[in-house]
Amino acid sequence: MRGHQLITGLWLLLASTTTAFVGPVHRVQHSITKQSFGTQTCESSSCLGVSRRERTRMMAATLDAPPKSSAVEGMVARPDIRNIAIIAHVDHGKTTLVDAMLKQAQVFRENEKVQERIMDSNDQERERGITILAKNAAINYNGVKINIVDTPGHADFGGEVERVLGMVDGVLLVVDSVEGPKPQTRFVLKKALEMGHRVVVVVNKIDRPSARPDYVVDKTFDLFCDLNSSDEQLDFQIVYASALQGISGHEPDEMASDMVPLFDTIMKLPCPQVRAEGEDLIQMMVANIDYDSFKGKMGIGRILSGKMKKGQTVGIAKPDEPVRTGKLAELFCFDNLGRTPVEEASAGDIVMFSGITDFTIGDTIVDPRNPRPLTPITVEEPTVKMTFGVNKSPLAGQEGTLLTTRVIKDRLAKELEKNVALRVEDTDSADTYMVAGRGQMHLTVLIENMRREGFELWIGPPRVIEKVIDGVKCEPYESVEVTVPDEYMGGVVDLLAKRKGEMLSMGTALEDGAGYVEYLVPTRGMIGLRNAMLTATRGMAVMESSFHSYRPNCGEISSRDKGSLLAFETGDSTPFGIIGAQDRGQLFIEPKMKVYADMIVGVHQRPGDLKVNVCKVKALTNMRSATKEKTDGIQTPLELTLDAAVEYIADDELVEVTPQSIRMTKRPGWDKRKSSK
Repeated sequence: MRGHQLITGLWLLLASTTTAFVGPVHRVQHSITKQSFGTQTCESSSCLGVSRRERTRMMAATLDAPPKSSAVEGMVARPDIRNIAIIAHVDHGKTTLVDAMLKQAQVFRENEKVQERIMDSNDQERERGITILAKNAAINYNGVKINIVDTPGHADFGGEVERVLGMVDGVLLVVDSVEGPKPQTRFVLKKALEMGHRVVVVVNKIDRPSARPDYVVDKTFDLFCDLNSSDEQLDFQIVYASALQGISGHEPDEMASDMVPLFDTIMKLPCPQVRAEGEDLIQMMVANIDYDSFKGKMGIGRILSGKMKKGQTVGIAKPDEPVRTGKLAELFCFDNLGRTPVEEASAGDIVMFSGITDFTIGDTIVDPRNPRPLTPITVEEPTVKMTFGVNKSPLAGQEGTLLTTRVIKDRLAKELEKNVALRVEDTDSADTYMVAGRGQMHLTVLIENMRREGFELWIGPPRVIEKVIDGVKCEPYESVEVTVPDEYMGGVVDLLAKRKGEMLSMGTALEDGAGYVEYLVPTRGMIGLRNAMLTATRGMAVMESSFHSYRPNCGEISSRDKGSLLAFETGDSTPFGIIGAQDRGQLFIEPKMKVYADMIVGVHQRPGDLKVNVCKVKALTNMRSATKEKTDGIQTPLELTLDAAVEYIADDELVEVTPQSIRMTKRPGWDKRKSSK
């Protein structure tokens, strides 16, 4: 180790006297690191004698050099375009950074009132505060068009990230200046590095009082090493920024008053490489699908070679399949937050087209005379599945309009066209489908969209998708990181241990004396964990997770330790019935709500289910009127959201979803199956 430090120190001494050697010095330092530690996580660069400030100075110096790009025979560069994706862990500030870039490019008027996270236009995105769908925008900087793809940060929507990375030539990796790299940071960076993309690391939220840029940069560098990035990829540049304030810089204590340092760094990312003249047959892979009320189905992708023209006849192809043909009715390029009609577009442009309906994500738009289809997009396999079925409750059809098996099947088929990480299979029942996704939130977002469209559904409990690997039954595991005040750490460790979690590390976080713990937990154990974690820590825990790997099945995991309160009969709940039932546990309902037999109306305070009569009416006597029921003793019911309901239900229970209500019920015949056991 001392020898490596000495060598690195000599190189740095040489670099301090000759600026021409800055780039090579940096690459040699990276090479030493990788050779010394192999495939293991390398030591932080500060341990190798290179401070964060010195490394940043060397990286900033490379701005004076032209962007590095591997020359390919028969290819030419398009210096007037940069195609970039913004990737990060959830809540690290990707969409806010896009807002700052749009403002810097003067997309908005000076007196225009602009909402925050303008790229998050979907209703659920604004309600949940996360990005769910990848979106495109384009801005102009010094005569160069920058196509920007904003991607989701939540692990459940990683499929969105995977399918759009093929449209870009470089990425901005946004990292929080306090938290540093998180589980999803590793996933998205791994995908970008595997595709050979160059990366600019943006240390965001640098204005936070507890910002620790040295720690964050070192951890990010270690992550690059751990993911076996190439020497060229390790030579990443760093920009410090506060997206909320719209400032950036190459040093945390030398910030510019705008985003110019970030834009200048983006200019040094590789520009698109396109085929030279004479080899310009059309080739474009469809990476996204959009729908327009007037134009219908629209495809989005990057033209890899050739030119596309409005009114042109093109082919739609997949490997080893017949070529279909269609006509491009309209062609659009992205301009700021909108799209602009164009007559033609060339290789390197990201475009949107209409007029063709017979295509899916992964298809290649080709020249029908000489089709050259590309290998379709591949994404990570689903890990969680749930059943979607026709609502058969006594209250079915009273609130929704889309009820039948046919409309449910058509809706799921439409979702498959654009949701590449989703899988749908038939089941033994003609009115039930098995839907698999990347996580519980991935599926609940789909369910929420369907209920807002007017669907009524019966939803089964989430189950993990198991695999047999080398003859061993395996299940998915997730990497879980929990940050919590020290007084609640014992409860967190106990809770994760009950879920068959394996501790990886434990330490002290920077802010407020909180601690953090990292575990490897079976995905089965993650179901229902979030609510239990918030209860155990009084809402003080911050939990983040992402898929890790498949490992041997860990055996039985204990489910919830309390039963359900079930409605005894069908009718309207009454204050008198609720007051009597709430002594048995916590209720989900309030007076004058419609209930039916075997509907789950609350949580029993003991193990096992219990039927309660919440429709019981107070008898009329000569001392009081039946209309004057006492309601002062009624407790506030528990709030029942879709996510909470899906986490709560057991194997013999279902969630009833309608446009107006979320209810839970026992499966039909559950009591007969129970008695037969």
